[in-house]
Amino acid sequence: MPDHWPLFKLNLTTPRLELRLPTLEDLDQLADRAAEGIHDPDVMPFIPPWTDVPNDELPGNVILSNLGEIARWRPERWCCNFAVIYDGQAIGIQDLSATDFAVTREVHTGSWLGRLYHGRGLGTEMRAAVLHLAFTGLGALSAISAAFEHNGPSLAVSRKLGYQPDGLSIHNVRGRRTIAQRMRLDRCAFTSPIPVDIHGLEPCLQHFGLSTSNPFSTC
Repeated sequence: MPDHWPLFKLNLTTPRLELRLPTLEDLDQLADRAAEGIHDPDVMPFIPPWTDVPNDELPGNVILSNLGEIARWRPERWCCNFAVIYDGQAIGIQDLSATDFAVTREVHTGSWLGRLYHGRGLGTEMRAAVLHLAFTGLGALSAISAAFEHNGPSLAVSRKLGYQPDGLSIHNVRGRRTIAQRMRLDRCAFTSPIPVDIHGLEPCLQHFGLSTSNPFSTC
């Protein structure tokens, strides 16, 4: 891993998962997961609908999109697109992003998992990991997530982790009016349901726009 880009050495561990910025090998495995399928093709869970491309284009798009997030990283606008590693394989992406985080102290999350790994509680575990990083490691004060009303599993994860409804937004999805539920989680409302260990954070703080970790030690 490059010595001059410490974010490649930042990782989170939970009882079943490791989260890290994707290596080239991870990206190849993520492309495989995308090719195997991420969701029911009749239902679009994403804004924008990035899986609506020809099957032979999707794997390459996954690789380029994730490399692009790393290339566009700036302290004032970053997206930590963690590869989710389970049993030695990259099975999906859990991202944590923010704009002007040093001022706003607010993060956004988004994720996807290969369809073969749905229904095992991994979505809750991987989001809990990045929330622990946000609140305990980086000193975030709030976290935002959103999901279409028909995306029951995503909304269930949010409710399980303590999020509260925070308004609606309307989108054009495949030519249809579709409602998304915005969810908000405040720092003091979050208790991780699983143990999470953060490794290699200190050298990365300047890249998150911070000089020290977690200045807000109490709620």
